[in-house]
Amino acid sequence: MRDTVVVFARAPRLGTVKRRLARDIGDRAALRFHRDTLSHLLRGLLRDRRFRTVLALTPDGAKDRLPVRVARVGQGMGDIGQRMHAACRKFLKGKVAIVGSDIPDARAADLSTAFRALGCHDAVFGPAEDGGYWLVALGPRRPSQPFVKARWSTEHALADTLRNFRGRRVARTRMLRDVDTACDLPMHPRRSGPKPEDNTR
Repeated sequence: MRDTVVVFARAPRLGTVKRRLARDIGDRAALRFHRDTLSHLLRGLLRDRRFRTVLALTPDGAKDRLPVRVARVGQGMGDIGQRMHAACRKFLKGKVAIVGSDIPDARAADLSTAFRALGCHDAVFGPAEDGGYWLVALGPRRPSQPFVKARWSTEHALADTLRNFRGRRVARTRMLRDVDTACDLPMHPRRSGPKPEDNTR
C-alpha cells in the first residue's frame, strides 16, 4: 500500500478564500494566489510516484475548475481538527500525511522526508512560523483523538496538538511560512533542506 498525501484546501471561489489576504490585496488577487499556489503544490506532489495524492476540498461537492487532474474527496463537517481526523481515518492501515494548501515553499521532498521519518516515529509535524503547522503525518500507531482541544488559527495550535501525542515519538520537519496577509507575500526565505528533527514526547 502506497503512502497517502491529503491536501486540504478550500474550493477556489471568489470571496471565500484567503479572506485576511483579500482584505489587503482584493478578492480576485487572493483567489488567483490561492488557485496558483494550490495548483503548483498538486503538480509537484503528483509527479512523485512514491505516494498517492488526494485533494480534500471544502465545502463538500464543490466544483473547483483547477487545471490539475487529481482524486478528490470532501472534508466533511466540523472544525479543522474534526475534518483532519476524518481524513486520517480513511487511511488507518497505512501512513497518511495532511498538508495545507497555502504554503508556497512546500515540496514533494518534504512529504517524502516525513514518510521516511515515520519509520521510527509515530507522527511528524511541519511547524509554521505562526505557531501552527502546515503538515502532519501519521503512522498506524495514532492517538484515538489526535486533534482534540487545539486552539486553531492561533499561535497555540501546534503545542496544543502535541499534547495529544505525549508518550509517542514525534519528529518535526523544516519550519515554513504560510500566507495569511499581504505582509507574508514578499520573497519567502528558503529553509535548509527537509531534515526531520527528533523529539520524544
